[in-house]
Amino acid sequence: MMETLTLAVVVLACLVLGLVAAVFALARQVGIIYERIAPVGALTMDSGPKVGEAAPTFELKGLDGDTIPIGHPAAKSTLLFFLSPTCPVCKKLLPILKATARSEQRWLRIVLASDGDVQAQEKFRLSAKLEVFPYVLSTALGMAFKVSRLPHAILIDEHGRVRSKGLVNSREQIESLFNAKELGVGTVQEYLGTSH
Repeated sequence: MMETLTLAVVVLACLVLGLVAAVFALARQVGIIYERIAPVGALTMDSGPKVGEAAPTFELKGLDGDTIPIGHPAAKSTLLFFLSPTCPVCKKLLPILKATARSEQRWLRIVLASDGDVQAQEKFRLSAKLEVFPYVLSTALGMAFKVSRLPHAILIDEHGRVRSKGLVNSREQIESLFNAKELGVGTVQEYLGTSH
């Protein structure tokens, strides 16, 4: 009986040591994968004004009746966010935009842009509680920046130059536009390509 018990303890000890070794091996592999996978920023389309170029300038009337300058030199950078009331990803990003507007207010203003029926857009603006943002309707604006998919964001600096742009589907992709501006590159991918 004692021999069986001793054998069982030895077998269990070997199994536990094997499991510990397996956990360490898996942890090492996760670390290697984490290092290899780079952060993914906004998907940049190669159309519209290039990063570093002057943004097209507009003076547009917002849904609230105010004139909204876009692309002109200003005291703050502008995040031009193209959206649609029928875009589910756009709706998912609205709380993120509200939080970003609060946390980055000292250097950034966010302007929402769309096109289409004024009444439908106004209804969407009120139901989504977007009154804090300037909201413009302009087909010409989307065409000037060559916006083909939504949600799309363009960061214009204080000097009226496009600093970063791209298709955005998450908080990380929106923040990648800010990171690209801080790093002085067009995209996070461009930075990663030059730093390795």
